[in-house]
Amino acid sequence: EIDVDALCDGSNVLIAGIMEHIEEAGVHSGDSSCVLPAFSIHSACLKAIEEYTARLARALNVIGLVNVQYAIQRDRVYVLEVNPRASRTVPFVSKATGVPLPKIAVGLMLGKTLKDFPELTGGIVNGTLPVPNFFVKSPVFPFAKFPGVDPALGPEMRSTGEVMGVGETFGEAFAKAQLAAGTPIPDRGALFISVNDRDKHTATAVAQKFHSFGFELFATRGTAASLRAAGLPSKTVLKVNEGRPNAVDLLKAGRLNLIIYTTTGSQSFPDEQTIRRNAVTHRIPCITTMSGAKAAAEAVASRRRDPIRVWSLQELHESQPKLTLAAGSQGK
Repeated sequence: EIDVDALCDGSNVLIAGIMEHIEEAGVHSGDSSCVLPAFSIHSACLKAIEEYTARLARALNVIGLVNVQYAIQRDRVYVLEVNPRASRTVPFVSKATGVPLPKIAVGLMLGKTLKDFPELTGGIVNGTLPVPNFFVKSPVFPFAKFPGVDPALGPEMRSTGEVMGVGETFGEAFAKAQLAAGTPIPDRGALFISVNDRDKHTATAVAQKFHSFGFELFATRGTAASLRAAGLPSKTVLKVNEGRPNAVDLLKAGRLNLIIYTTTGSQSFPDEQTIRRNAVTHRIPCITTMSGAKAAAEAVASRRRDPIRVWSLQELHESQPKLTLAAGSQGK
């Protein structure tokens, strides 16, 4: 799924940001982490998204901000919805680009055009704003305050806040966002995996990465068999209803550091819910989508390669004079 924020003065369209969701379509956009710029979308799809956004904004005679949500399947772009208003991603995109989107939008609604803001947009009237690094917006969930809640994600929004991580790579930005959200991804220890049949191929590739990082692998019977078939050493763990010691016992004993547990469908089995709920109780990161698991692997790779760095927004945008002006720090 893709989120796009843009500005339109009735004829000119400035695309402020094209954000790629980490979780696949089906997870509420407010609960999905997203990255700016999009990092795995085919260039032809990005070009189509830019074209569709401009055509929609002009056809709807948008004056100000507009948000468009897309879904991509097999390199085909589908329009999900068009919102002729500011979206929850506007503050995120404004910080990432250094361009004050609300300020420009108000000017447009008062009769100005995009050509009247060259000092803020770098003179871009029709096109897409450049993004200096990778920025990840991640949700903050209240699960720890509600014992017994299943943290599996779906179409209903459950997050109550959000954070932003910045990095030179996607992995670095995602790692910092998870740290800020209170769910840091460990870079060593033991990984427990239990996935449905459709995720086993992807899970094997993810497990291979974690194994290369030095993680000890634990898995339920079916997943463990899939991992061993791929040549990965994996210890079989009983499900809750299969006896003891089981996955929850390992959790409570502090032997697990990270959990990847996808659902079997729209309705989770009680066994699955028990493991995910206990992960929340014991503050063990629990990832419930394979796209999230792949992002976590990128985060661990970044953490092991480079130490966490802290940047200010001024440092990020200092090479772009227009962005310094946008922040109001210069009176020239």
